[in-house]
Amino acid sequence: MATVMNWILLRGLTRERAHWGGLDRRLALGFPQHRFHCIDLPGTGTRFRDASPASISGIRERVQQYAAHIPGPVGLLGLSMGGMVALDWAQAEPERVAALLLINTSSGFSPPWHRMRPAAFSRALAVALNPDMEGRERRILQLTSNRPVPPALEARWLLIQRQRPVTRRTALAQWKAAAAYRPHPGAPPARALLLASTGDRIVHWHCSRTLARRWHWPLRVHPDAGHDLPMDATDWVLAQFEAVA
Repeated sequence: MATVMNWILLRGLTRERAHWGGLDRRLALGFPQHRFHCIDLPGTGTRFRDASPASISGIRERVQQYAAHIPGPVGLLGLSMGGMVALDWAQAEPERVAALLLINTSSGFSPPWHRMRPAAFSRALAVALNPDMEGRERRILQLTSNRPVPPALEARWLLIQRQRPVTRRTALAQWKAAAAYRPHPGAPPARALLLASTGDRIVHWHCSRTLARRWHWPLRVHPDAGHDLPMDATDWVLAQFEAVA
């Protein structure tokens, strides 16, 4: 029987809990024996007034503080940079982290041109430098999703940014942290599952394959979803969760 535990969900670069689009609620309905908590990274969401450290370990330490009230053992579900924070946490606190689900993440074990596809780099830089909030959020959706983007979703993401704005300083600090991140050589003892998509236009799915081969972790690959795999293929992600729950 699976261990009953608290799962912590961590989003990626400049994104927050509201960008999960209700994934935590869907998980709670499908796996009522567990509890699911969305924790924001410093500088985003409910913590948008906090300064973001410029290292994954520094971000992880702040997230540990934010989540100190959640009883262990915990499972960590991390998307993109959230996966880096989750992996760093599992290596730093192996007695507390019992399970990992890492989605479209990367690390210093992979070459830079896999961690950020060359074609995506210039587009991501243009997005980051775009002073127009509405245009910026629209382009983020276009870059991270491979599905048609409904106007209601665009409007919702724009409202999130207006209510809890992510500063350029936070974005640059997170970008620096993600680019420099390299895990420790040894795998954490947590049971783990990697999810990736061959349709990811930002991070090459080989980054997940590199982790899978290095540490003999299972990897499941979606054929056409974008970088925001939970948004593009929600039902598929929920079905995969069974393997690590």
